Amino acid sequence: MAALINRSLVKGSVKSCSVSSRWRAVCTNWTAVRLSCGDNYQHMGSPMDPNMESICLQEMARRMSEPVDHWTHRLATCSPIHSQRVLNRFYSQLLKRSKDLNCLQTNLDEIKVVVVPPLAESLSEGDIRWDKAVGDSVGEDEVVGEVETDKTSVPIHSPVAGVIEELLVEDGSTVQPGKAVLKLRVGAGGGAAPKKAGAAKPPQEAAPKAPPPSKPQAEVPSTPPPPPPRPSAPLSSAPVGSVKPIAPAAESGGFGVGARRENRVKMNRMRLRIAQRLKDAQNTYAMLTTFNEIDMSNVIEMRNSYKDAFQKKHNLKLGFMSAFVKAAAYALIDQPVVNAVIDDSEVLYRDYVDISVAVATPKGLVVPVIRNVENMSYADIEKTINALGEKARSGSLAIEDMDGGTFTISNGGVFGSMFGTPIINPPQSAILGMHGIFERPVVINHKVEVRPMMYICLTYDHRLVDGREAVLFLRKIKAAVEDPRIMFLEI
Repeated sequence: MAALINRSLVKGSVKSCSVSSRWRAVCTNWTAVRLSCGDNYQHMGSPMDPNMESICLQEMARRMSEPVDHWTHRLATCSPIHSQRVLNRFYSQLLKRSKDLNCLQTNLDEIKVVVVPPLAESLSEGDIRWDKAVGDSVGEDEVVGEVETDKTSVPIHSPVAGVIEELLVEDGSTVQPGKAVLKLRVGAGGGAAPKKAGAAKPPQEAAPKAPPPSKPQAEVPSTPPPPPPRPSAPLSSAPVGSVKPIAPAAESGGFGVGARRENRVKMNRMRLRIAQRLKDAQNTYAMLTTFNEIDMSNVIEMRNSYKDAFQKKHNLKLGFMSAFVKAAAYALIDQPVVNAVIDDSEVLYRDYVDISVAVATPKGLVVPVIRNVENMSYADIEKTINALGEKARSGSLAIEDMDGGTFTISNGGVFGSMFGTPIINPPQSAILGMHGIFERPVVINHKVEVRPMMYICLTYDHRLVDGREAVLFLRKIKAAVEDPRIMFLEI
């Protein structure tokens, strides 16, 4: 009996230390566990469910850091009733201490129903996009799809490892929080991609066919052909415009001849929301744009001088965004009307600076917020930008990361933009546009020199901000970027 138990347990052994993963796998080992309780298993009073026996035995071995067969032999030497009491007592403790009773119930039912996770308070629905299909094997906490909302995408994680049994809603359907969208067969496949039934075998390499016999080449004439006869009638003098070209016969697969297809794709909710907000801004705000230019020589020199020391201390690359974000916060404190907003018939002034940084993602433009910038250093700003950028690229930005914001910076220079007029991000009152750095001849102390220059612009709501404040604001940013020492001297 011991040899049979050992073979059965080794065949269904589990290497994972996760409680839930053990529960999923040990349901196939209950036959061996029943043997460990003796031949009188059926005669015990109120016997435990065989699945629960296996769960308890495996969990006991895991918690006691002992092999499973060690506990099997230990229970096999006890009387059936005593071993049953041990398992029942451990089972009751397991239920009390477990943090995942839903996972325990799942293993008994074998089918897990996955629902839409909670969304933000301001969001009531979204469109679902599937990353997996029926028959795909997924691991625990793996993303199987996402719910696209007006502001962000909320991932749907698999609560357990298994194989997708059924998709309850189609791709692109509108769903609400708590709606059942997926059925998952627990533990079937164990994380490896299942082999599809009836898959066609790779075709065997066919023997190369003998090439067809080549046709004999025509003999090349030894004498040139006679010249064509001269036409007896005079050539036509019809105007060129009256001559209609002869359409060539369409040949399948010929050069320049191809299918002209059109493909309609439904706009995702984020893109629809962006389009609506931008158009609302144009219809509501009296937008006006003013320009200036910045000599980037000092910033580039500072970056080249300290980038290695900065990266060694903070484990981050020193970029140009921190200089502009800090300069914008400095200018917003100097010109508080640019940091304000119209609220009905009142003007709301803020004594804090929360700057939204526009980030382009494959799904659309997102604007995570850097909060309390007026109290941050260059290193703090770079760390925050790096963290928010990683979350934006991975699609893990939360609604809280994008809520609020008193001012926005859009950097089109990363794509090589030279000029641009950004649109205000409602409900803010202004947006700063950065552009590319290009070497241009400029006049310095009555001499023409080549300097790395950047055009910057400020689009502002002319209902609230006058041209004087806008120009002074942009000049303050120019001064703070070209010579950051003025921020420390507060001049």
